[in-house]
Amino acid sequence: MALEKLRKEDTLEMRKRLIGQSCRLFYSDDPVKIVRARGQYLFDENGTRYLDCISNVHHVGHCHPSITAAAAAQMELLNTNTRFLHDNMVVYADRLRATLPEKLCVFYFVNSGSEANDLALRMAQQYTRHDDVIVLDHAYHGHLMSLIDISPYKFRKLAGQKEWVHVALLPDTYRGLYREDHPDPCQAYADTVQHLIEEVHRKGRKIAAFFAESLPSVGGQIVLPRGYSAKVAEYVRAAGGVFVADEVQTGFGRVGSHFWAFQLHGEGFCPDIVTMGKPMGNGHPLACVATTVEVAEAFTANGVEYFNTFGGNPVSCAIGLALLDVIEKEDLRGNATRVGAHLKDLLKNLQLRHQIIGDVRGVGLFVGLELVTDRQQKTPATETAARVVKRLKEEDNICVSTDGPWENVVKFKPPMCFSMEDAELVVRCIDRILTDMEASDG
Repeated sequence: MALEKLRKEDTLEMRKRLIGQSCRLFYSDDPVKIVRARGQYLFDENGTRYLDCISNVHHVGHCHPSITAAAAAQMELLNTNTRFLHDNMVVYADRLRATLPEKLCVFYFVNSGSEANDLALRMAQQYTRHDDVIVLDHAYHGHLMSLIDISPYKFRKLAGQKEWVHVALLPDTYRGLYREDHPDPCQAYADTVQHLIEEVHRKGRKIAAFFAESLPSVGGQIVLPRGYSAKVAEYVRAAGGVFVADEVQTGFGRVGSHFWAFQLHGEGFCPDIVTMGKPMGNGHPLACVATTVEVAEAFTANGVEYFNTFGGNPVSCAIGLALLDVIEKEDLRGNATRVGAHLKDLLKNLQLRHQIIGDVRGVGLFVGLELVTDRQQKTPATETAARVVKRLKEEDNICVSTDGPWENVVKFKPPMCFSMEDAELVVRCIDRILTDMEASDG
């Protein structure tokens, strides 16, 4: 039986009454009620079409027919507990293995990025027999208590920093300690991690892991200096720890040139553990931890079975396999490279005309537009960024959002089918809005 369709105001009233208020909506002043989607487009209850620049989860496009067909076919045939032997899990693991460095060859399937990062943390501590973790400032790794503890973005608003957590400088070459004019920001930022390790050792503590997003997202769409992760991994391993690459936001070809964002740091760089999630199931709950034989064996040696009822079930793996096929058949990595470069070029041209644009950065379809009130001081233009987001939605039916410590970075992480025309439309609309704001403020 079909669900009764509610009026938007009734849906909103019920949400406020029944759903926890800490679960926030996009555009909370006037939420968009989305009832269907296809590709890079969302449709509200009135049939109004919105261009989606937000949904990196719906990686190959909303409701992709190949994904929905694979899900429906497998669901009609079998979906069961993962303790039963089934082809889909092992075939999918083998397909993932082919995208990763040879060392990363053991897989654990879970349901969300938070689950994956929690498991990675357990593995790192079990393998090293150490407790302490180094994370980047402003990092976010998930909503479980263990992950809030290693997410400065969250713990600074809550109970604060635990003694076993150590925060390294975010390698932001735009507004960080070492900027574009530094002769070697990669080495300088890596050295801060080495100094932090030495400080931890002086306290009589030991490092289990360095935990980092391959491209920090909540930190403001940051592109780490090339080679930074490889140098940090060298220091961390020398201290007896492991390197965990959080690819929950950036994996599966979003950067275009590579399948995984950690590969931007050189062919020879290989993390000890990689976590993946969000785009992996195109909106279906599917996530994974990939690691080495050595780490996996240490995790097994603790004598406690790891069991996840739904992680890697036949339907989830059928969807995961279909997503890999679509990425390849539709050349979505190539599209991310081409459209992402075009988007960045257009935004950089916009920067020449609008003083409020302080920086344009990104790789593939992971792009940030940082707004500042003063280019010299780099004062965050938080209010202006919010106004741009609001006007794009209200005037142009374009959905974007902000990120960064001051919420002044307009971020673009659209479905990978985002087109050249989409990029041109968004930039044209931003240009119009900034021009209008400058005229009004002047």
